[in-house]
Amino acid sequence: MKRKILVTGGTGYIGSHTSVELINEGFEVVIIDNLYNSEAEVTDRIQQITGTKPSLEIIDICDKAKLEKFFEKNGDISAIIHFAAYKAVSESVSKPLDYYNNNLVSLINLLDLMKRFNVPDIVFSSSCTVYGQPEKLPVTEDAPLQPATSPYGNTKQVGEEIIRDATFAHKSIKAIALRYFNPIGAHPSGLIGELPRGVPENLVPFITQTAYGLRDELKVFGNDYDTPDGSCIRDYLHVVDLAKAHVVAVKRLLEGKSKKDFEVFNLGTGNGVTVLEAISSFERVSGIKLKFRITDRRPGDIEKIWADPSFANKELGWKTKSTLDEAMKTAWEWEKSIRTKKV
Repeated sequence: MKRKILVTGGTGYIGSHTSVELINEGFEVVIIDNLYNSEAEVTDRIQQITGTKPSLEIIDICDKAKLEKFFEKNGDISAIIHFAAYKAVSESVSKPLDYYNNNLVSLINLLDLMKRFNVPDIVFSSSCTVYGQPEKLPVTEDAPLQPATSPYGNTKQVGEEIIRDATFAHKSIKAIALRYFNPIGAHPSGLIGELPRGVPENLVPFITQTAYGLRDELKVFGNDYDTPDGSCIRDYLHVVDLAKAHVVAVKRLLEGKSKKDFEVFNLGTGNGVTVLEAISSFERVSGIKLKFRITDRRPGDIEKIWADPSFANKELGWKTKSTLDEAMKTAWEWEKSIRTKKV
């Protein structure tokens, strides 16, 4: 019998790619999503890729009563991958209470119902923002967590603390937190990818929308950072590589191979790339010269961060395979696909 995995936020960017990889590995996927930043039709696209349509329950997991009814109907969930959260750094600075309410209440509800309904394992979608501005680079999992530079980052720090305390108090629960660096790109099928509503907060969708003519210009937030070209440095990894890490993490939990009740892993390439270098990569693969303008620094942004992924490479047997150029190419193909075919 197939193991059933609950994917919260499964119609979103990373959640949809992870759902594809789970189905490809023989799992049954059930998605909970409130469609705050995604569309129900994503499940049809997942079916086009995999041949299997995951079930979708439209629920806000901050609504505990509705979430409880879901668990009552689905008593055979083997594990949870928890993506559902607000995720825009700069928006969190202006709407901190929204972020604390949505990101933390939802997690607490899940953990409580896991305990009550005997669901043993959870993979938590965390972030490199928990490191703040690191003192040393590249960042290992042992790096001290710095004060968060945004409410979003703080919700990930506090979220990890909540999970750690829950696994300590309730030995029936095991957890893995995956600290992502910067996911970019899209599925090579061109059927799923990043599709933010309104003005994109992340760099790559803004790049592709500008290239397609939907935006007049790209803004580069700051050129006076202590980096080779003055722009921020990030570690960009292909979303399909990231999705596959979740499958590995779920299997580790289900097979009882985790070495602690709560484990954390950095997911990145190990390479730091400036914003201007990322722009150059896109121009190289697309053949399009981008119009961009340097503007003021953005609140909540850190100067530079990239991963030391060697622990995840060794313990999980996972590593990124796609290059920056390959990721940019899939992002561009996705942008053209959604604009021309109305996927």
